[in-house]
Amino acid sequence: MALNPQYEEIGKGFVQQYYAMFDDPALRANLVNLYSANDSFMTFEGLQIQGAPKILEKLQSLTFQKINRVITAVDSQPTFDGGVLINVLGRLQCDEDPPHAFSQIFVLKPLGTSFFCAHDIFRLNIHDTA
Repeated sequence: MALNPQYEEIGKGFVQQYYAMFDDPALRANLVNLYSANDSFMTFEGLQIQGAPKILEKLQSLTFQKINRVITAVDSQPTFDGGVLINVLGRLQCDEDPPHAFSQIFVLKPLGTSFFCAHDIFRLNIHDTA
């Protein structure tokens, strides 16, 4: 399979769709449709999760209701199997917590004429320096 020449457009479109759903508690459960039942991995703040059902369980366990998010950068690269690697940098504030920088990495894999999220790594950029 060849490199996908539309990787930047795909990456930006995915990020826009993903955060529109994630940031709305009424839509967050719909994120499960972006993952594979068995072939998706999520690492959320160091916790490794596999498969859409377990990923949905994690997403539904998040208790915050209001998110203010600013996306600083979206960098995408094509992968040799026709997929897209996406790196997101930004800042978010949940409910009344102070804002924090975050990074998130996605790997989209081709599935027919579309994609699924095979890998998702999220981490707040908080450093324990003590």
